Amino acid sequence: MKIILGLAGEIASGKGTVAEYLNKKHNASTHRFSTMLRDVLDRLHLEHTRENMQKISTALRKNYGEDTLARVIAEDVKKDDAEIIVVDGVRRLDDIKYLKELDGFNLVYIEAEIKKRYNRIIERSENTDDQNKTFEQFEKDHQGEPELQIKGLKEYADIVIDNNGVMEDLYQQVDEIIIDKRNI
Repeated sequence: MKIILGLAGEIASGKGTVAEYLNKKHNASTHRFSTMLRDVLDRLHLEHTRENMQKISTALRKNYGEDTLARVIAEDVKKDDAEIIVVDGVRRLDDIKYLKELDGFNLVYIEAEIKKRYNRIIERSENTDDQNKTFEQFEKDHQGEPELQIKGLKEYADIVIDNNGVMEDLYQQVDEIIIDKRNI
């Protein structure tokens, strides 16, 4: 049986770190909601800013249905033969509409304090506008439409990870999840 982990959490909570760790240590396959958004931005020759990604996400869902991105991810996961599959970037309940119908799916909520998350986003500079972002701008990013439902996902999570400690603590929690799911 597949182990399918949908990763949710606020900006820079550690979703990408968990996905990368699962990929390296457990040979997991990864699917990111942001990949399809980045693909559209690339095709339109637009910069990969958080604002542009939020606009594309909102436009796609508004014009093609709130579950548009969820349908794409679910189809990708169904076709994936990996034992462990990670879906990175769950932001709303609609994102897991189809995934929760798949055997082996679990929603994992990753939480971390806002100051830690701010420092992480500055360090990683994933989007072109991250490195020079002020704390006030970072707080404002959380008010973007695609970000508003994230906190509420915690109550629907099958597993909650506390990512306020050191990397070894995070990795230990992730390894325990995999051990637990393999023993079911």
